[in-house]
Amino acid sequence: MKQPNRLQTWIEQGNVTISQLFFQFYKELKITDEEAMLLMHIQAFQQMGNQFPTPDEVGARMMTSQKSVTTMLQKLMQQGYLSIEQTTEQDVLTEVISLQPLWDRLLDCVYKEQHEIKENTQKELEGEIFQLFEQEFGRFLSPMEIETISMWMDQDGHTPDVIRMALKEAVISEKLSLRYVDRILFEWKKKNIKTSTQVTKHASSFREKNIRIQPTENAVKKVQFYNWLEDRN
Repeated sequence: MKQPNRLQTWIEQGNVTISQLFFQFYKELKITDEEAMLLMHIQAFQQMGNQFPTPDEVGARMMTSQKSVTTMLQKLMQQGYLSIEQTTEQDVLTEVISLQPLWDRLLDCVYKEQHEIKENTQKELEGEIFQLFEQEFGRFLSPMEIETISMWMDQDGHTPDVIRMALKEAVISEKLSLRYVDRILFEWKKKNIKTSTQVTKHASSFREKNIRIQPTENAVKKVQFYNWLEDRN
């Protein structure tokens, strides 16, 4: 039986088979072991060309009765894992058992797992930002400072990478304060700078235009410095 396009695409990209996904997630879908075996038998029948195996045919392959197979099929359809669809082949109207609802539920499980992984990774990155500020400041952050940094991420939409780079700019400029970092982030947001790549390009461009020449005893030394608090460009 032809699989849904979005699932087939995901499988091709990830080198994962439907069987692997099914055995990984069927417990999460609250499908029993016996029901799982029934579903695999239905898929096997369909791969051999039988799109509507009867309870008797499936039961003959399992150590269960035809009545039990019928009960399980009804339950799986009520739970939305199977459906009966009509199809026309050579002008003949026939019915088939569709496993597409099951494949869609499996893909939902995949997306849910990926979302949870992404959320956990994001939380770890955000936690590292607080630790980085404490490391640079040489002390614990105050509740107000923690709230300010949280607002940069939650309300202003700055990523941990961008905040990390703003802190780096403050360190380079020897103006280590939340006010200075906040000003940097404000300027970047105003200029629609959202990624670390854009930050690097923007900062390099400004430094090239704002190199100050400071005399030394033996030579003239070029010092790269940009005061973000005075940025009006």
